[in-house]
Amino acid sequence: MKKEQMKKEENRIVSHIVALVLGIISTLTTFFWYIALPTGIAAIILGTKTYKSRGSKLGLSGMITGIVGVSFCVLIYISLIIIILLQYTY
Repeated sequence: MKKEQMKKEENRIVSHIVALVLGIISTLTTFFWYIALPTGIAAIILGTKTYKSRGSKLGLSGMITGIVGVSFCVLIYISLIIIILLQYTY
């Protein structure tokens, strides 16, 4: 019984660090949507979960970096699509 509780506690301790690392990876790999979007979404989910359950500042920063990474990725690819479409209209 105690081993299960310790293992569960270890997972909780690690999840806010994982959220931060995924958020940083999402921000750094903005130009690669196939990496940035899944890692950013995972960082947002894990960060929100750990921030609400434990009040972890690392969870909050993981959530914020995940949002920044996903936002940059979406912004860049939407602007690229608009630029490409505007070139073909003239």
